[in-house]
Amino acid sequence: MPELPEVETVVRDLRPLLAGRTIVGVRQSKHKLRRPWLATWNANATGARVEAVRRRGKWILIDLVSREPEASDPTLRVHLGMSGQFTVVPASEPEANHVHVVFALDDGNELRLRDPRRFGSAEFLPDRVALEAEMNADLGPEPFNLGAEYFRRAVRGTARNLKAVLLDQSIVAGVGNIYADEALFRAKLHPGRAGKRVKTAECDALREAVEAVLTRAIESRGSTIRDYVGGSGLRGGFQNEHAVYGKTGEPCPACGTAITCARYAGRASHYCPLCQPSKSKVVRSKVVKSKT
Repeated sequence: MPELPEVETVVRDLRPLLAGRTIVGVRQSKHKLRRPWLATWNANATGARVEAVRRRGKWILIDLVSREPEASDPTLRVHLGMSGQFTVVPASEPEANHVHVVFALDDGNELRLRDPRRFGSAEFLPDRVALEAEMNADLGPEPFNLGAEYFRRAVRGTARNLKAVLLDQSIVAGVGNIYADEALFRAKLHPGRAGKRVKTAECDALREAVEAVLTRAIESRGSTIRDYVGGSGLRGGFQNEHAVYGKTGEPCPACGTAITCARYAGRASHYCPLCQPSKSKVVRSKVVKSKT
């Protein structure tokens, strides 16, 4: 958490609040994030104007226009980690605990990065072209309008289980634990199925399920499980539509069978054993006992 729908919601909330605004000051706390904000970046960011706010995978990218005419176009790259909140608030609003980086804006508002668990990050990258090349080398395509042949080759060309394939950001960017579980349930595929044992039609069903689940989650402003809020401070609503994620022991919404939780690709994976039969040998399964 947060995953693609949550990050996309933050971006959509921030875009009208930041576009055209100028950063007039930056300050940071003494506590380090996963990738620390460097004090030397304060001067680099101050005076820059926000040109665009966008997303790549689970990253928030704020494109800037430098105050120096001859300088390259820089970008702020932000990751929300597990508990990050990135919101615009009036400068007069009291600062909550665990705020680690604050960007003062020319309209009297502040863009604040709050992260209680400090797994998130904020960076000033001075060369946007170099940043794009770096991220495109590490991340696969976005999950919307994903090429059918590309996805079939990625899935059927590996012995890894389907949960591992969906979580691999170099294959498809942005999918995390929640939406992998929900997409696999929608496609009626067991998370432990080896990719090479999945049929072409099943690959297509999974690709369509990933896009459909993510699209619906974005419409609902993502899932608020613990700390997540959008860029305007509003919570998500898709957690109310989860079919299997976090539902261990509860009845499947399709058939009534108790939802099972097992560990695949190192992550707790939720599925219906009747609607999502293994059909073949699964890869690295460890059942997680229900808390109920």
